[in-house]
Formats: sequence, structure tokens, C-alpha cells
Amino acid sequence: MFRARTARCRPPSHRVVQFLVGLALLSPALAHRLPAQEPAPDRPVPPVAPVWPTSLENHGHVRVDDYYWLSRRDDPAVLEYLQAENDYTAQMMAHTEGLQESLFREIKGRIKQTDLSVPYREGDFYYYRRTEDGQEYPIYARREGSMEAPEQLLLDVNRLAEGHDFYAAAGLRVSSEADILAFAEDTIGRRLYTIRFLNLNSGEYLEEEVTGTSGSIAWAEDNRTLFYVKRDPGTLRAYAVYRHILGTDPATDALVHDEQDEEWSCYVWKTKSKRFVVISCSHTLADEHRFVDASTPGQAFRVIVPRERGHEHGIDHHGEHFYIRTNDGAKNFRLVRAPVGRSDRAHWEEVLGQRDGVLLEGFEVFRDHLVTVERQDGLRRMRIQPWSGGPHHYLDFGEPAYLAWVHDNPEMDTHVLRFGYESMKTPESVYDYDMRRREKLLLKREEVLGGFDPEVYTTERLYAPARDGVRVPISLVYRTDALREGGNPLVLYGYGSYGASIDASFDSPRLSLLDRGIVYAIAHIRGGQELGREWYEDGRLLNKRNTFADFIDAAEYLIGRGLTTPDLLFARGGSAGGLLMGAVANMRPELWRGIVAHVPFVDVVTTMLDESIPLTTFEYDEWGDPGDRDYYEYMLSYSPYDNVVPKAYPAMFVTTGLHDSQVQYWEPAKWVAKLRALKTDDHLLVLKTNMDAGHGGASGRYRRYRELALEYAFILDQLGIDR
Repeated sequence: MFRARTARCRPPSHRVVQFLVGLALLSPALAHRLPAQEPAPDRPVPPVAPVWPTSLENHGHVRVDDYYWLSRRDDPAVLEYLQAENDYTAQMMAHTEGLQESLFREIKGRIKQTDLSVPYREGDFYYYRRTEDGQEYPIYARREGSMEAPEQLLLDVNRLAEGHDFYAAAGLRVSSEADILAFAEDTIGRRLYTIRFLNLNSGEYLEEEVTGTSGSIAWAEDNRTLFYVKRDPGTLRAYAVYRHILGTDPATDALVHDEQDEEWSCYVWKTKSKRFVVISCSHTLADEHRFVDASTPGQAFRVIVPRERGHEHGIDHHGEHFYIRTNDGAKNFRLVRAPVGRSDRAHWEEVLGQRDGVLLEGFEVFRDHLVTVERQDGLRRMRIQPWSGGPHHYLDFGEPAYLAWVHDNPEMDTHVLRFGYESMKTPESVYDYDMRRREKLLLKREEVLGGFDPEVYTTERLYAPARDGVRVPISLVYRTDALREGGNPLVLYGYGSYGASIDASFDSPRLSLLDRGIVYAIAHIRGGQELGREWYEDGRLLNKRNTFADFIDAAEYLIGRGLTTPDLLFARGGSAGGLLMGAVANMRPELWRGIVAHVPFVDVVTTMLDESIPLTTFEYDEWGDPGDRDYYEYMLSYSPYDNVVPKAYPAMFVTTGLHDSQVQYWEPAKWVAKLRALKTDDHLLVLKTNMDAGHGGASGRYRRYRELALEYAFILDQLGIDR
């Protein structure tokens, strides 16, 4: 109702030998207790993590990890150290509290606190989400027949979140007769969800609950059968699909698919036609889909196309055919169709062929039209094609850099496409587009309060020459009247992994930087898919270092154009983009005034050798298997944690979450500890651990504003801007 793929096997061949180094006679609780420190009268003393060396041997090579002990999540000394880092961050940023408060009020003040999403129709109801001033979380509701009908409350997430430091509701799905709501909740931030059921007629919750799930949910069409996916509690791999029948004990639920391959994960969904429930299983570079008729959910699932290494494909249903987006014989993907039940390649019929320089990202089916989402020259396009065979056309978006996407389109029988659009200076906008008349209607544009005027900002698209001759796209935005010749403060963002394309999107909090004269830029580096499949292939596995080189080359290009200088340049990235931050900090520390690294994946070798860590088993095709010596040595050449050496580093702001399910908290914690021990400068280095959240940070919107205000205050403080 309200519809995704998680990013990051063999058992590791390494031996782990721990050396207690003089601590053997001490109790474990005292062996690595934090030393007491008295802050200097003029400046607090940063925490010093105790050194407890652990030897890690692979391929005859030994690494000594002084901070391996920080991975002991339940050790009180670990929590003590993380809290000491939080205290130090608070002390070092205390002088910016006034600035933080100003930023928080600015960010909050631009956002319409009481607001309503654009309703969309599904069946007899209009569904929407609204927010209220002073409330952290959304409220989900619907109206029957028209928006003039009385509101029916589905979920008030604010009430559900009461008493929880973290709360997330996901996977909201209404049953076929629209009387039962299933949803999944996480109260830890670990992405282990409990499924609950709400009777929408009585307003009462059903007794049964399903624990330990991924949050992936799909109803059959009998109004009583729900399919869901269980996670492994250790690795968090979504591996087992079950069938639950309302009114029965979840302990008796039938297992309908058990994914044995530890490099694969699964999710469930229903085709837009509502005719089939689909189990989709994916690997980094392969997919497999199984289907069952949604009206007979007790039958066995059937495979559409058997899995093959390297065969990526996605499916949907229309009429008597499955439509398949496939890379079979098409590096940038093509679209084929096959009759339901006869979907082997012998029955494939090509609908849209491979085109050089055009990446087919996805498609949406309607009764009379096919919409394909494509990417060319780094920008998304939407191609409208009548099934009747008439001429196709493209939507015109009119700006040099932007983000466009297919919005909520649950109904098949319509000639109206709903799409979203924004750019780095145009707020999120929702349109209805009449595909027959070729007319678009703006339904809503995000209202930015506080006198926002998009015309005072400029957005550009530049291309930086990389050292090997390719051109790296850069999207940037700045306040036109604040741009100065000779150099401007500039924040350069990058990601560059998993084939994820980073688009030029709008962000109202970012205005707090732009209005203070800071340029914001996005480097569309290799490892993403902005310039097609080759762009991704050239930034993964044994080509991974291209990602880091592209980011550095983009920075040097911006400096060369006079847009910024090393004294004014900041790098920003998170998760796999945090790996990027760590790598460029080691490779070119003198290039940056400061680095912001959110939940950074920085201990690459150790993590990829440990299959018990969530996501490791999925990602050998992304990073390589360090059980292979070639991959081990290549990873070791760029792994940020392994390459910290005694030298000067820029100022750094690092974040993590204690319950992070994708990048474990100890990676940034170990990295910061090692940087503290080895760096030769006195630049600020802080680590902020959210003790109540996971990979996505705080769950409430006001808490997120506070976290962002702290990050912005770090950047502004480094520039000497105090208001």
C-alpha cells in the first residue's frame, strides 16, 4: 500500500590469536577499562581507547588490530568508551550550542509542520499521510470514495512510538477487502520487525503477532492469507518466506520458501494487477522470482526464470504476460515479455531493446500505456509508449540537473501517470500527467517556509576530467548572490557503490548552508550507475579505487575552476560513502578542510572476512572475497582502517548507531580510536554514537533536525562562521 533492495561466502580462512599484553591477570571487566582523564583547563582531553592487540592472519599476512575488542557489543567497557566519545563531542561542540539552536530553528522553520501528502486512490479509498506540528512521526489515514468523506485513521505512529527511544513503522498493507491493516514495527533500530494486525472496522488489534521479520509483507486476495519474510537474528539475512492465515497461531505458519544460499536474500510483494504474489530473491548481481496466484495462495510457488549467476532481472504482470527487465544480452538492460507459465527464454518477445548509452532502470504498466524509466547522460527520463503501437514520447523536465521518479500508481486502469520531480533548487513536486493528451498538472509542491525563493539559487552540471580520461559529472547548487571569485566554502558529497545513482535532489535543510555562502556539490563517481552499467562495473571489485580517484579528481577540478580551495573544501558521505570518506582522507588528507562521515564502512577487510556480520554474505560481488588473495590484497590497499598512518588529517565529524544493522558501530569506533592514536595534527576529531538508533539515525523528525544541526555546526565552526 504505502513499496525496495538492501545494500552489503565462504567461511573466512583467517586465524584469530588474541594477545592480552600484560592484562592476563586482570579481570575482564578491568582489563580494558577506560583510564581516568582530567581535562585540561583550556581544552578537554579526548578519550584514549585502551590498546588490546589482536592478531589477524590471512594468506600468510598478519594484521594487528589494537581495537578489535570494541566489537564486544555487550561489554560495559565498550559502552563506557562510546559514552566517553559522546561526552567529548558535547564538550568540543558546546561553544556552538547557540549556532546549533539557530540551525535547528531554521531547519524546522522551513518545513510545514502540519502537512498532507498527495492522496492516491487504491480501490474505493484515497490513502494519504499527514504530519502535525509538534509531532515526531506521521499519521496514516484514508477516506472512502472522495477526499470529502470522513477521515478514517489507520495508524498514528506518534501513539505507537510512546515509551520507545526508537520507533519505525514499515510495510503498511491493507487486505483485499480493505478491512485489515498489516504493518511491521521496529523499536530498536536493528531492522528486526514485528508484524501486527489492525481490524479497521473495529479499531482493535488482533491477538496474533509475528516476530523476527524483515518487514516485507504481501496479502493474498482471499483477505486472510499474508506472506512475510523472516530474518536470521544474527546475520539479519531475510531468508525464509512464510504463509500466515489470520486467526491461527504464527508458530504454525507454513514455510513456503527457505533460501539456503547465504549470498541471497528475499522479499515478497504483489503484482500491480493484484493477480500474483511474488517471492523475489536477489544476490548482488542476480535475481530469481517465484509466483503464485493470489486467489489460491495455498498452492506452490513457481519459478519464472531460474537463477543464473550474473542474470539480473525484475518483473511485473500485465494481461497474459510477465514483463521482464533483463540484462540477458543487454548490459544496460532491455524489456521482454513472456506468457504466464511459459516464461523460459524460448517464449521471450522483445518489447524494448538494448540501447547504447541508455540504462533501462525500471518500468510501470498501465492498461493502455507502458512507462519506462531510463537514464542517459546521468539524468532520468520517462518514456511513454501506448500498447497500441503509436509513437512514444518523453516527458520534458527543463533543468540541467534534477531527480524525477514514478510516484504512487497503484491503479492499472488509468491513463494518468503520477510522477515526482525536484532539482537542487526546486522543491519536491507531485504531478499527474495525462498520457493521452500529454498534459501535466502540478498537484503539490513542497512548501518551503521562511521566504524561500528558488530564483535566488543557481544549479549547474559540470564535468570533471578524471585521470584516466573519463568525465565525472558534478551537480552543484549555490546562492547566486553569494558566489565569490577565488574560492567559496564547498561541501562535496559522494557515494559510488552498489550501482546506486545519486541524483540532484532538493533538500530544504541544505539552505542553511547555501544562505551562508556555501556551495553544495554532488560528484557522480564511478560505482554508481549514473552513466550506465559500465559506470558501475568500473567502480567495483578490482576497479574500486576508481571511485576514490574520481572523487579526488572532482575536488581538484572544482579547485582548479576557482570555485573553492583546500582550506574551504569539505567532503561528505555515509555508509559505503563513508568508506569513500575514509579512503580519500588517507589518500589526500591535505585536500580537505574537513570530512563528515556518517555510519562509515571503514573496516573493509575484517568485515568481509566475517560471514557472521550482517550483509557480508551478500556482497562478495560488490567488494570481492578476501578469501581470495588478490581481493584480499586489493581491499587492503584502500581499507580506511588498515591504512591509517602517522600524519596530519583534516578535521572529522563521524557518526554511528549502536544498533546499526548495516555498518556495525565498531567500525567507525575503531577508526576514530586509531586516528586519535596516530594522527599528528590537532584538528578536531569527534565521534557521535546514537545509542538508541541504527543505520538511519534517529527515528523522529525533530531528532533528525537536531542531528543535522550538529553536523552543520561542525562545518560552519571550522569555517569560523558562528551564526
